[in-house]
Amino acid sequence: MSDEKKKKGNDYAKSIDPAALEMLQIADEKGISTMFSRVDEVSACPIGAEGACCKICFMGPCRFVGKEKEQKHGVCGANLATVAARNFIRSCAGGASAHADHGRTIAETLLMVGKGEAADYRVKDPIKLRTVAGYFDIPVEGKDDNQLAVEVATAALNEWGKQNEHQIYAKRAPKKRQELWEKLGVTPRGFDREVVDSMHRTHAGGDQDAQHIMDQCVRMCLASGWGGSMLATDISDILWGTPRPLTSEANLGVLNVEDVNIIIHGHEPVLSEMIVDASQDREIIEYAKSKGAAGITLAGICCTANEIWMRRGVPPAGNSLHQELALLTGAVELMVTDIQCVFQGLVGVAKNFHTHVVTTSQKAHIEGATRVEFHEDRALEIAKDIVRMAIDNYENRDAAKVHIPNIKSPVVAGFSHEYIRYMLGGKYRGSFQPLNDNIINGKIQGAVAIVGCNNPRSTQDEGIINLVKNFIENDVLVLVTGCAAHAAGKHGFLTPEMFENAGPGLSEVCETTGMPPVLHVGSCVDNTRILTILTDIVETGGLGDDIDQVPAVGISPEYYCEKALEIATYCVGSGAYVIFGGVESPVRASGAVTDIHTSGWEEQFGGKLEFISDWQGIFEASMAHIRKKREALGIHEAQERVLFDMADRRG
Repeated sequence: MSDEKKKKGNDYAKSIDPAALEMLQIADEKGISTMFSRVDEVSACPIGAEGACCKICFMGPCRFVGKEKEQKHGVCGANLATVAARNFIRSCAGGASAHADHGRTIAETLLMVGKGEAADYRVKDPIKLRTVAGYFDIPVEGKDDNQLAVEVATAALNEWGKQNEHQIYAKRAPKKRQELWEKLGVTPRGFDREVVDSMHRTHAGGDQDAQHIMDQCVRMCLASGWGGSMLATDISDILWGTPRPLTSEANLGVLNVEDVNIIIHGHEPVLSEMIVDASQDREIIEYAKSKGAAGITLAGICCTANEIWMRRGVPPAGNSLHQELALLTGAVELMVTDIQCVFQGLVGVAKNFHTHVVTTSQKAHIEGATRVEFHEDRALEIAKDIVRMAIDNYENRDAAKVHIPNIKSPVVAGFSHEYIRYMLGGKYRGSFQPLNDNIINGKIQGAVAIVGCNNPRSTQDEGIINLVKNFIENDVLVLVTGCAAHAAGKHGFLTPEMFENAGPGLSEVCETTGMPPVLHVGSCVDNTRILTILTDIVETGGLGDDIDQVPAVGISPEYYCEKALEIATYCVGSGAYVIFGGVESPVRASGAVTDIHTSGWEEQFGGKLEFISDWQGIFEASMAHIRKKREALGIHEAQERVLFDMADRRG
């Protein structure tokens, strides 16, 4: 823990969320271990934290320490730059695999739907199905949804296994960006090929040039960003509907003391959509009432929450650091999980209450949890079994242990790329032109995407919320995804009325168009929606001919996981300036690799990756970057408004 964090005092240093602090007080009183307490008990290894430990073979591990560590070598002769680069690409491989494999599961589900093997699902957005078919050059005339679903899913699944052919979705990037990738040799091939290539080259005695390793890192991450992750988003829209804004509420106060409370946690909507359907079944609701409950309340945690929040209006109970806090309420009958960011500590917390923790994915189980394996061909049946399990557990609740914070905020979520176009231009004139025009005229200075995680080594939500607040006050449009979206929602920033807290230019645009100044655009895999938004901005015109020219920044103020590094890398490869905060760079021991991530990547791709631990530094660097890009475009000075007469209009 940093000295600065200690100075803030124990409570404030943990979170700025009053609901979190209320539950942490209960955890302290009951002596229940959580991530917030364990982070003080487990010291981070300083050598591994800065990327200076090599453990890919068993001649080591080799530790690079001391003032001259950049001149030292491991047993095999590897220098620190090689070690740091290998550590970084292997982390990115883990993150990219998580996101791309999520996409593969969604594509496999679409294939089952098309073949009639998953009767509980159907195509909910046939227009998006036909749009995606167009990306693959699949003819759509005369084909029903199921036939087209088979063809689209088959084409999508082929993207993972391509050997030397380039991924189809790479063609969705701006033309200039595609040409740059081709020139640099990083146009992505099949995702599986890129990950195997990355793991192979970082075996002991393999690739031993930091720059060469980082080039492959970008290529692999582009395969996830413009491939597996983007496909996950598109096919999720096909199966469960392209998001449109929905109202809901956020934070632990959404739980209901009179209801059976079920928390859905993880990342894949394949499971969560069925849990929502099962909980709304009339027979299931009557069964809950027969056990003495008033009804059933569903709430989400993490990115599964984002998926069902933006499509079904299911309220989010909080971001990833709320997963243990939700169980501490004593009011949760069952937490059902699938994959990613589901932590083993849940079982230890649940043992203090009546709560069941249920794992469902073939890829993930937790020792001590209840196992109910989920299969798409019996999806609703299994979902109903899980909901009944929660209902049956309701009578085991100990009322004396129940404590639900009376804290929640109204939220509006679900601004897909398609809906933003509609919101700005209407049904027949959907366009990003009004957004571009108002960036050009200076009413909107630029845009930032605040994304990613919480990390208990930084104060929960502090960086995220301070950045959101300061950006909108300075006429910068904010997009949020993942756990950052939860933070914005919990603290009241996801409502259209928030335009009153924005600067005069952004406020005017938002009030006129009905666009909130902080837009919820989805889960962490949906960061690819931001790529499509940036591409649309470029193609609309007036703000350059590639993503690196747009006055925009990507920020993860409290990152913790490998997926965050992977997202950062594909965004940099796409031309974005990306800043990470909360904890320091995982390659900071190596000046050579740090230079590659900053000046090196900026020279190659027009984007760069920097680590700035405090939110004030992130804000200042972001605003400086936005001003720099505005100046390069020649839009940094206010333009005189010219009123056209009829002759000008004819001209």
